Amino acid sequence: MLDRSMASLRSLTERVQEHAAPAAAAAQEHHGDAHAADGHAEEWGTEVMMHHVVDSNIWEFGPFGEIPLPQLPAFNIGGLEIDLSITKHVLFLMFAAILTIVTMFIAARSTERLEKGEKAPRGILNGIEAFYLYLRDDIVMANIGRGGERFVPLVITFFFFILYANLLGLIPFGATATGNIMVTAALAIIALVVIETAGFIALGPLGYAKTVFFLPPGLPGPLKPVTLLIMAPVELIAKFSKIMALAIRLFANMTAGHFVILAFMGLILTYGSMVGQGLFGTTVGAVTILGSMGLALFVMMLEIFIALLQAYIFAMLVSVFIGLIRHAH
Repeated sequence: MLDRSMASLRSLTERVQEHAAPAAAAAQEHHGDAHAADGHAEEWGTEVMMHHVVDSNIWEFGPFGEIPLPQLPAFNIGGLEIDLSITKHVLFLMFAAILTIVTMFIAARSTERLEKGEKAPRGILNGIEAFYLYLRDDIVMANIGRGGERFVPLVITFFFFILYANLLGLIPFGATATGNIMVTAALAIIALVVIETAGFIALGPLGYAKTVFFLPPGLPGPLKPVTLLIMAPVELIAKFSKIMALAIRLFANMTAGHFVILAFMGLILTYGSMVGQGLFGTTVGAVTILGSMGLALFVMMLEIFIALLQAYIFAMLVSVFIGLIRHAH
């Protein structure tokens, strides 16, 4: 009797295991798919997005490989370590500089021919000339006034250099050098030196000092020290805050657009794995992929406009600041 009961129990256990095995396998497969989807979500995170934005010592070509950039030994000057190695952002700064030189040369030659009464150029040369004349007449001269012609080459160089640096980051395998705060800070420091030097030359030592130590006319004598004590630090901070705004605005706008595009690409990787997992999963995956691609394309088109706009704003504000300090009272 006991042997018959044990045999029946073993038979029932084997049947349960046979029916449970397919369910367990299906559950394990579903868990594996979910883990793979989570893996895509974890893989495409902040670190991956930062990797596509920050500077590096290699030039990446996606699935086609990468090119290591030349590395130079660092040296010290007064305890400060200087590294002149070529990085990805430095390389694209060189590309932007070459394009700027070529553009300025073409624009200068075209303007010279036009002033001599020769036939105006056509096509892209006409467009470059129109840009050059607009920047010279309606931005530099209009904001700086008399004597502004000496600042025309600098401001126009700022515009085209920043424009090319912005646009080079939108091409395949490119890099946005102006998405590096060190690059935009260097441009802002150059602008600061030019602005303050122009003000010092135009106003003289005493007039330039009044741009920091300013006293309103008719101020009572006892209030003058208090006014200087309060307003001098404010005026000094204002000189640097305007330039910091130039650097941060350019850096933030160029970096933010890339992060938005990368975030949309991440949605494709995250939800694309749902395609083929039933009607609901396929629908959600397809809608997400198409929607993300459409939004990424829209942001890419917007980035082209922003690249042009930020170069224009930088050139415009530098001209405005030079004009303000030269005509300060």
